[in-house]
Formats: sequence, structure tokens, C-alpha cells
Amino acid sequence: MDVHHLIKMANNIADFFEVEEDKSKAAKGVADHVRNFWDPRMRREIFRYVDEQGGAGLRPLVLSALETHRQMLSPH
Repeated sequence: MDVHHLIKMANNIADFFEVEEDKSKAAKGVADHVRNFWDPRMRREIFRYVDEQGGAGLRPLVLSALETHRQMLSPH
């Protein structure tokens, strides 16, 4: 799986939710979208990238969503 494609997709999701003034709601919106529309392989790969590479290139809102809602997003 191409992590650069996942980064682009995640950042596009964040673009949509950036207009939300409440950043916790925005992060929840990003997390909900990832949970609902990304398959477990995609979620594993983005977490692996964040854990191993620090998440370079991901918008702060994406990083916040992944960190705050990791348990909900982690594939079983």
C-alpha cells in the first residue's frame, strides 16, 4: 500500500473538517470518516507510518485525530 496516497487522502479529509471551529469535533469527524471508509489495512499502514516515521506530511488535524481516537481506529 502506498503510504503517500494514504497521506494525501487523510489530508483531503482534514481539509473538509478544517472549517469546524471546535478542533475536537473536527478531529472526531476525521476519525469517524477514517473508521467508516478506510479498510483495516489502510488504518494499520497509516498508524505504522506515524509510529515509525513520525507522520511527516500529515496535517496537524489528521495527527490529532489519529492520536486522540487511536483505540477506536485500531483494527482488531
